[in-house]
Amino acid sequence: MRFKSILLVLCFPLLASAQAIEAEVFLDAQQTGKTQLTVFNTLEKDITEFINNTQWTDENYQPHERVKCSFTILVQSYDADSFQATLQVQSSRPVFGSTMNSILLNIKDDDFNFVYKEFQPLNYNPNVFNSNLISTISFYVYTILGYDADTFAEGGGDEFYQEARKIVNVAGQRGGAGWRDAGISQSRFGINRDLLSGNFSNFRKALYIYHRKGLDVMHDDVVAGKENILTAINLVSQNSKSRPNAVLFRLFFDAKSDEIMQILNAGPEMDISSTLTTLNQVAPVHNRKWRRIGN
Repeated sequence: MRFKSILLVLCFPLLASAQAIEAEVFLDAQQTGKTQLTVFNTLEKDITEFINNTQWTDENYQPHERVKCSFTILVQSYDADSFQATLQVQSSRPVFGSTMNSILLNIKDDDFNFVYKEFQPLNYNPNVFNSNLISTISFYVYTILGYDADTFAEGGGDEFYQEARKIVNVAGQRGGAGWRDAGISQSRFGINRDLLSGNFSNFRKALYIYHRKGLDVMHDDVVAGKENILTAINLVSQNSKSRPNAVLFRLFFDAKSDEIMQILNAGPEMDISSTLTTLNQVAPVHNRKWRRIGN
């Protein structure tokens, strides 16, 4: 059993469940000009049930430890069961000893085009490509589970990223844009490749240190927690020097920039001058937030 399970089972002894995900799905079809069609409400409901009712893992998750996430679908056009859309995926995890939820992933996928007939069943099979809809949603579910597991144990996400790799391999043959390398930095292929690559081991170690040794201990030892968060930021920076412009680093700071700003602005006072230099170097797109630290 995972450390996360042990920790939460001790605190909340409830009946276990194999459902690992607690997702909200939002579908916006305003751009199509066809919002009166029932297919959009049906699709939103079907995706919600698909994510929340599929048994994604054999591990036992308590109801209170299911991974919270959201899938926001912006449909740009719809014609004859063909959807052109974008997908925003966000996930979070609770911080031990607090009421805070920390954002883990915040990804926008611009290649979310698929075919869906109203009321068609949505079923996941790792060995079969049924549709770009099923494969894309399933890929992000396993990526979400992997990120979450990485924050509770070093290398904890391996099994989930491997499952996502199966989806990439099958969908890459028929799924179109987003599933192949093709020099696209934020392809699903590229995200999965990097998460499983030893070249990004420091990044994944940083996920663990930032959350488990940083955020999760701040209720008991603010200094130690804050120091470990600084260590994690430094690890991400070190990793970025060997793999500059990798999408994983951008995803990290897109999810964490507000949180980092708040933590570094809060007490106790520490020398964070080198960390500010690091942040401006590794995530210059957020430099407006970094300038607000200490001011």
